[in-house]
Amino acid sequence: MSIDRPGIDNIETRVIQTEALTKGDLDVLYQLFDQSYSQANHAYLEKSFSRLRYIAIATFGKTPVGFAVADTVETDLPRMTEPQIVTLAGICCVSPDYRRMGLFRKLEGLATSASGISRSGTRILVCGRMAHPASFRIMNQSPWVIPKYGVPLTDWQKEVGLRVAELYGVNLDPETMVVVGEGVPIGYPIIEQEVTEKEWLPFENVKRDRGDSLLGISWSPDAPGGW
Repeated sequence: MSIDRPGIDNIETRVIQTEALTKGDLDVLYQLFDQSYSQANHAYLEKSFSRLRYIAIATFGKTPVGFAVADTVETDLPRMTEPQIVTLAGICCVSPDYRRMGLFRKLEGLATSASGISRSGTRILVCGRMAHPASFRIMNQSPWVIPKYGVPLTDWQKEVGLRVAELYGVNLDPETMVVVGEGVPIGYPIIEQEVTEKEWLPFENVKRDRGDSLLGISWSPDAPGGW
């Protein structure tokens, strides 16, 4: 049922550490997850909470309308002489009645900023696991993004991908940037956005029934030399 939507400034948000989630919080998050995915795998969501430290939760009045899980760390990366800032976007779910108003990006921004690591004026490695081409659309516009369909990955890019997979606690096929699932679906996105055949191409090796996803990586504002 459609509703009269508030403006995004009328949506209340809070950020908490995932280790501090209560049973009541979890029940709300499962509900939002179930609204966004058919056959939603709650164990997958719980694993995300064990690897990523922050979650931003949005409410309108007493109604939960969305959440995003994420983290930001400073860590060593292959072939880089100094530690780099890496943002790790996790799953984001927004209630269908509150989509397409910028809430996804706002929640991700709040969760990735919660670590307190300063990102101003610094090159950042931006990472995310994609369940659907629509989720990859914004990142895929960057000239520094991997994977790109038809463009072979370099050895360095594969090494960085494996390091990012280690941070997420997942298994990665570095040749395709496919995060190999655990044999059961994560869930199937309930989404109405149109996706072109070209946008599906990077996902051709993703086996959703196995619980796979695509690891997208990009640099902001630009990439180091040789990337």
